[in-house]
Amino acid sequence: MIHIVFQEADIPVLQKAIELDEKLAGDIIHIKDDYAVGPLENLQTPEGWQARRDWWKMLLEFSPYTGQLDIVDDKLTMHKLKEALDANDMQHAWIWMGQNQHDVCGYYWLMSQLKDYQGRIFVLYLNNLPFINEKGGIFYPTALHEILPKEFLKAKKLSRPITLSEFEVDPDEWKKLCNENRMVRILEGGKKLVSKDVTYYDKDILGVITGEPQKLYKILSNLFSKIKVKTGDVFLVWRIREMINAGILEVQGDWAKGWKEIIIKLSGTTITTDEIIETTN
Repeated sequence: MIHIVFQEADIPVLQKAIELDEKLAGDIIHIKDDYAVGPLENLQTPEGWQARRDWWKMLLEFSPYTGQLDIVDDKLTMHKLKEALDANDMQHAWIWMGQNQHDVCGYYWLMSQLKDYQGRIFVLYLNNLPFINEKGGIFYPTALHEILPKEFLKAKKLSRPITLSEFEVDPDEWKKLCNENRMVRILEGGKKLVSKDVTYYDKDILGVITGEPQKLYKILSNLFSKIKVKTGDVFLVWRIREMINAGILEVQGDWAKGWKEIIIKLSGTTITTDEIIETTN
């Protein structure tokens, strides 16, 4: 058995679940890119793939994750997955998916390339399902790593083969998202993804920034506690930098020294929210 996850934090939790149930034993594959943000146009071509890598390289500059671009090679991961499936006709792959746009976008990317293995690819989608937390209460997780390892033993019962119909329809959904090529994709429910403009998170960002100088890490902490549709800090910081370039925000500190040196505040220019969105679009 091969397990496929889309977030690094999911790996140790799934590993602990495997220790509790040897029937789950198998390799864990991590699809590392976050396909919920960024360009998707022509990803089936080397040029389109390079354009996406160049975009991530720009975002990762000066971030705490500058070395990550070189280790994100989902095309190689996909190649190795197909090799493993080809080498053993009895091999199955389980796609573990939480109810969030990061996982669902990764799922669609996978589905666009796995039709030849219909009947051997299974999905476990924790879509609006209750689980027990550490305090014994019921909650509805949006990500796999929010679930206790022992709860994975219950979750495994959700495993089902991806149907032939899904192998027909889901790649078309991925193609639609790629053709729209907007910079943000959010999950509206089930597996329905909706494309949004690059400015989608700008109002949330500006909601936690004031005329008083604040450290970037404090801004991010406040932002993550308030935004309903989560996304990565790298994307949010890129939007902050774009608003600095547009004169909406002011910055103190040297980006080359890292995020910890950065202080942000609203600029002195009076500007409405609608004008902000128009300026940064």
